[in-house]
Amino acid sequence: MANNTAVPATRPRPEFRNIHITQIVSYRLPAAGVVSILHRISGALMFLLLPFIVWLFDVSLTSEISYERFASAFSAGIGFVPGWFVKLVALSLIWAYLHHFIAGVRHLWMDATHAVTKGFGASSATFTLVASVLLTLLLGAKLFGLF
Repeated sequence: MANNTAVPATRPRPEFRNIHITQIVSYRLPAAGVVSILHRISGALMFLLLPFIVWLFDVSLTSEISYERFASAFSAGIGFVPGWFVKLVALSLIWAYLHHFIAGVRHLWMDATHAVTKGFGASSATFTLVASVLLTLLLGAKLFGLF
């Protein structure tokens, strides 16, 4: 005998496909997704500003006179670029390094401990975002002479 019990109709789960460019503003990306995108951006930023980093390193170590030139770049500027802009570029490099480092440690920890759960991913991503921003603000306050 066949069982004729009716199965309650359930709504089909929504299918999410690639979002359209007009939906980007309203799309809510989870914290882990934001960290992933910012990890790529920070890596690209450090790579693109590598000539500036090498110049900073070279000028700061060549001699005492070149170190004075290095230190004055943050107050007097470089050529037509004002000093505050040099500080802003240095601050963006500080953020890029801190975020890339903390996010990299997060990924290494997840790989080493197999802590790949939704809860740990969300909490570690939030920690990464908060820690990188707080450390950047702290070092930025020092860079801009607030203490």
